[in-house]
Formats: sequence, C-alpha cells, structure tokens
Amino acid sequence: MTQPSYFMTPDGLRLAYEHYPATADNPGPGIFFLIGHNSDMYGTKADILKDWAIAKGVSFTRLDYYGHGLSDGSPADGTLSRWTEDAALILSEITSGAQILVGSSLGGWIMLNLAVRIPERIAGLVGIAAAPDFTETLIWDVLDDRQKQDMQTDGQIALPNPYSDEDVIYSYGLVTDGRLHLRLTAPIPFTGPVVLHQGMADHEVPWQTAIAIADKMDSQSVRLNLLKAAGHRFSEPDQLDMIVESVAEMHQQLSCSED
Repeated sequence: MTQPSYFMTPDGLRLAYEHYPATADNPGPGIFFLIGHNSDMYGTKADILKDWAIAKGVSFTRLDYYGHGLSDGSPADGTLSRWTEDAALILSEITSGAQILVGSSLGGWIMLNLAVRIPERIAGLVGIAAAPDFTETLIWDVLDDRQKQDMQTDGQIALPNPYSDEDVIYSYGLVTDGRLHLRLTAPIPFTGPVVLHQGMADHEVPWQTAIAIADKMDSQSVRLNLLKAAGHRFSEPDQLDMIVESVAEMHQQLSCSED
C-alpha cells in the first residue's frame, strides 16, 4: 500500500487521499473514484482503475471519506452531507479540469450529489452498484415500527453485516441527513454520459435501483449493464474488466469530444 497524502479540512480533520496527475500527452478528463460505505480507497476496483490510469497517463484520484480508511473521524458520525463535502473538497482543491466520477455503492450516491452540485467539473459518471437513497429505502423503510422507535430513542441501530460477524451501526442522524440528498424522487439534472453496472444477485442494492437511476437521469446517454450472477461487490475478474472497459471507452469518447 502506498503512502497517502492528507488534506486538512476547515474543521481541522485529515482526509487521506491519493492523486496521480496526468502526463503531458494525456490532457483528457481525470478519473475520480468514490468508495463504498465502510470501505477504503485501497479496494480492488480502485486499484485496478489506478493501475489503468497510470499506465495510460490519465489523472487518477481517490480518497477516504470522514470516518473511513486512513481519514480522521468515526464512521458512525458520518453523514451524506459530510461525505459529499469531503469528496467535493478533494475534487476542487486537488484535481483540475473535468472528471469522470466512478462511484461504488455509497460512492454512487455521492457521485450523483456531485453531478448535481458541480456539474461544470463532471464529465461523466460510472456507477457500480450505485446506492442513492439507501438510508431511506434500504434502512428506514425496512424497519418495523418498534425498530424505528428504538433507533430514534437510541440514536442508532445495529443491523447484520453481510461481510463480517460484527453488526453495522447506522445512526439516526445518517437517516435524517440522507433525506436532504434523496436523488430518486426527482429528475437528476446531469446531461453527460452515464454507465451503470449492477449485479442482479446483489443482496444489498436491488437491481431495480439502477433502472430507477437511469430513468431519473436527464442525460440521453445512459447505458445499463445488468449481470445476472453478479453480487454487490462486483469484483470478479470479468466484472473488473467490464468496469475498466467502460471507463476507458468513456474517457476516449470525452477526450475526442474536446478536440
């Protein structure tokens, strides 16, 4: 694992990130990777895309949000507002020019937030099991009345973690803050190219979510790749190849359009 750089936020906390600038002969859009919930920036998908970008001389940036990986903070205290702000800070202060956002799970929600917030910096979107609105549709809405009451009273709830014996802790503040960023309740005003990768065997994010994202996009260039046997991680060799191919194709398309 390489040594990250650190960006000091206005409230004095460190955000870990990595940035690899483009070479002089490849001035096209950069690649900006957005991690999933409780993940970190050194995951397989991010590493594969970093290796591709470096080999092609394309700018590549990735970060750990507040409470994730090597960044400061507690995951239980994070919110969509905070994580979106973290990503916006790194994008605006560390990168230059247009970026292709690649968002995995939670990162797919943050990707959409950034596309709405700073569309002038976003050239294209690549979602991987993108999970907009999950705090409402996949957490709050599936709780029974007693669980909802307990979550409000205790300020949090523990739910089973499919990847660990330890439960995942979700705060009530995460749910209430998430309601400020719901993306599937209205059109998403982004007109650049969009590719959405989604497994139909994903037991965390229903494959119908990808269809809902595509439907809400103002963009007329939306491609949806549904893999029947793929799960949430979308990290098998053929799936990783699909991600890299879609990013490479989008990068080439957008670079040509700049000429």
